[in-house]
Amino acid sequence: MKLLVGLGNPGVRYRSTPHNLGFEVLDRLARRWGGHFEEEPARKAEVLRVSWADERLILAKPTTFMNLSGQAVRELLRNQPMDLAELLIVSDEAQLEIGRLRLRAHGSDGGHNGLRSVIESLGSEEFPRLRIGVKPPEESIGDLRGYLLAKPPPEIRQRLERMAEAGAEAAACWVREGLEAAASRYNGLRVEGEIKRINGQGVGA
Repeated sequence: MKLLVGLGNPGVRYRSTPHNLGFEVLDRLARRWGGHFEEEPARKAEVLRVSWADERLILAKPTTFMNLSGQAVRELLRNQPMDLAELLIVSDEAQLEIGRLRLRAHGSDGGHNGLRSVIESLGSEEFPRLRIGVKPPEESIGDLRGYLLAKPPPEIRQRLERMAEAGAEAAACWVREGLEAAASRYNGLRVEGEIKRINGQGVGA
């Protein structure tokens, strides 16, 4: 059993914003694996259960706001105990340029409020995370917080969509082959063009 949690803010207002890229990655995985999210109030999340690559998977998008994401992760694990190595948190990363992914086995929150909430709720930093770069060129933005929570201009939006697809490929690789293989393949990848699948492996065109 593996648990994949995408971080974001619920509601139409935040849809397609850079800060919701974690949600977008999970939406792509749901479409790929043929499932639909259903709200589970007791878990404080929208949840999808599916089997893929000989694994039983739980995909979840917290219905709390970003700063309280850890509450949902705690509830998801309450009745489904598992080793934290089987948990993957997917989030945006404002300090990482668009075009870059970063998979790590553990680490600090790096200033990300959603990750901070998860760490506080679990009492541990020892869980894998996939961070997806959303930082555009400096000249493209003024206020970073405003940029993260607003719908970006079309050219940035197109790049973020490619990042969401690359993130879905990286998360699927984590499920199928494990953290070390996924990190080796995706941490050095620069996502520029359309994402293509070659033998199940995502690459930048």
